[in-house]
Amino acid sequence: YVLTVLIAIGIHLVVTLMGTLFFIGRYSPITFFTKMFPAIATAFSTDSSIGTLPVTMDCLEKNVGVSRKITGFIAPLGATVNMDGTALYEAVAAVFIAQVVGVDMTITEQLIIMLTAILASVGAAGIPSAGLVTMVIVLKSVNLPLEGIGILLAVDRILDMFRTTINVISDSCGAIVIASIEGERLKE
Repeated sequence: YVLTVLIAIGIHLVVTLMGTLFFIGRYSPITFFTKMFPAIATAFSTDSSIGTLPVTMDCLEKNVGVSRKITGFIAPLGATVNMDGTALYEAVAAVFIAQVVGVDMTITEQLIIMLTAILASVGAAGIPSAGLVTMVIVLKSVNLPLEGIGILLAVDRILDMFRTTINVISDSCGAIVIASIEGERLKE
């Protein structure tokens, strides 16, 4: 389960986020990680995208060169509703719980999990372990037992560190892509 979540987050990071950053934002992923490292490290250590927000905004403005107007709009919006790491985690967790309790899921149920995880993650707070709270919505959408959440508690902290980090990276990539589309000159 843990390995599956980490691999999925890694694929999302490399393919989706860095691909978007490089091909649409025209920004080097290596430069991105160098300039955004303080925000990434803060996200990993605090498990809070809201708590990381001041550091993220500071890195975007001072290190990357994204304008204050774009940073001031995109970063708080992303920290509030862009929880792609959480959505990914909740979908994998729901399928894992179904496997543990011996429930065979149809394609329709898997699609319901996917859509519910996306919608539930938008409502998740940017605080530590908020994904566990919204997991109730995902499990209830396909009638899986809520007791399955207890299985996840032992490893939730470490996975929360990774999903929060991916959320902050995603918010930052979004701000850089918007700045690039708007024609802003970013620091390389």
